[in-house]
Amino acid sequence: MRIRVVTDTDLPLLQDIERAAGECFRTAGMDAIADDEPLTLKELDDYRRTGLAWAAVEHREPVAYLIAEPVDGALHIEQVSVHPDWARRRIGRSLIDHAAARAAADGLTALTLTTFRDVPWNAPYYARLGFAPLAEADLTPGLRAIRDRESAHGIDRWPRVCMRRPL
Repeated sequence: MRIRVVTDTDLPLLQDIERAAGECFRTAGMDAIADDEPLTLKELDDYRRTGLAWAAVEHREPVAYLIAEPVDGALHIEQVSVHPDWARRRIGRSLIDHAAARAAADGLTALTLTTFRDVPWNAPYYARLGFAPLAEADLTPGLRAIRDRESAHGIDRWPRVCMRRPL
């Protein structure tokens, strides 16, 4: 699986990947998450233009993607999604490792993300990839702002956690 930067023509495909990947939340009783619309094309393009948006591609078509932004000395993973047809092939792990290499090359100290604490393919999965939960007292101002935005969006109806993986 090749990883490359996201192109402008990929953006609608990223939305399709996000919608398809979100369907698994229905099995966890989280229909509101499955029904949540993906980021807009403009929002995705903003990540693309920063150079912090990568796609895993098969036959030149994205099957997974990761978008990130620097937050308080770390690279914060805003979203990583794998189309369910391509799940369980270590593609998400490869995207995260790619982001980690980029972050280290840029002099950042860690990867961070926020995720659902009790969903098996969320916090437990990231723990297997070397992420550890952060206590509320250890959240940086940027992570607190991200959690506030998530709360305003209503996704904190289910327990959330911030996680960090040192580089």
